[in-house]
Amino acid sequence: MAGRSGTRVGGGATDLVVMWGGFPLLGAGAGALLGSAAGWISDLPWVPLQGLFEALSRLPQPHVTIGATSVGVVAGLLLAGAGTAERLTVTVDGQRAVLRRDGRNRDVSRHEVRAVLVDGRELVLLDTDGGELVRETSDLARDRLRSAFRAHGWPWAEEDPHRAAYRLWVAGLPGLPEGADALLRARERAVEKDRRDDVRELRRELGRIGVVVRDEGGRQYWRLTGRAVLPAAEPPTATRPEPDRR
Repeated sequence: MAGRSGTRVGGGATDLVVMWGGFPLLGAGAGALLGSAAGWISDLPWVPLQGLFEALSRLPQPHVTIGATSVGVVAGLLLAGAGTAERLTVTVDGQRAVLRRDGRNRDVSRHEVRAVLVDGRELVLLDTDGGELVRETSDLARDRLRSAFRAHGWPWAEEDPHRAAYRLWVAGLPGLPEGADALLRARERAVEKDRRDDVRELRRELGRIGVVVRDEGGRQYWRLTGRAVLPAAEPPTATRPEPDRR
């Protein structure tokens, strides 16, 4: 959508209808089903929360079903609200791009950016040193993003210009700045435990020391940027010549 302040790219009205209409309906259906079948479910030994279903089965109908349906509707509304907040919205003009998610804005100036691209399901903005200013998961259409950025003169790239520079991370291998290996170890654990905030923060820490990381197939790949400082190579240790014992 084009406006006086720039071009806005966001999710369509269909997505909102699906979330705000579909999620509460699904919640209501699930709640009604659980409420009406509480007695039967309580007889299944493998179902968790047996005590809850046994307690529900003792309550009079149709009150249980009505109450469970109401709880399902509320759960659906909460899920729809969370989904709406999680959607990424991008507004771009000739001077800056504003990325909005969870009620927070991220502003990026045009002069900071060397390339804009979509990498899989992520919007990426690269700086002049090859570092990542932004990497945000997005369901926005690539064509819409391309059109918006190009319309305002931003340097769009069809693929990552540094793709060939990535190397598979293996703990302990040389070639990384000091501290990067420990950060990548911590990030690997955070990814395994799905601690998304930690994953994002560790990505930022790696970026500060000149390391860009990307995930592919459950593994971490890395490359260096222009600001990376590698440890100085240790000079070879001088060896004394063996004394002549002749």
